[in-house]
Amino acid sequence: QVQLVESGGGAVQAGGSLTLSCAASGSIFAGHPLAWYRQAPGKQREMVALITSGGFTNYADSIKGRFTISRDNAKNTVYLQMNSLKPEDTGVYYCNTVVRQNNYWGQGTQVTVSS
Repeated sequence: QVQLVESGGGAVQAGGSLTLSCAASGSIFAGHPLAWYRQAPGKQREMVALITSGGFTNYADSIKGRFTISRDNAKNTVYLQMNSLKPEDTGVYYCNTVVRQNNYWGQGTQVTVSS
């Protein structure tokens, strides 16, 4: 069983910053890619950032240059540093990993950005 738990969400003003964390028990992060997704109200879930086991990253165009994904395998934790937040960044953010072709998700953490 893979368990992911997000934290760090909240309400911020446009232009502000927020850091999200995703922690898991065991050593599941090592050797697997990790990603952050978000789902805005009335919208489909979309990937915003990904980091491979080797530390390479990929970002959605909408957040490129503003968000940074990082991982600490020793702590089984992945982070999303969010800067210059915009109202359109509002949504529920989810941590994701794929193990043996199965998708695993955290419970999500709410991010609300006011204009």
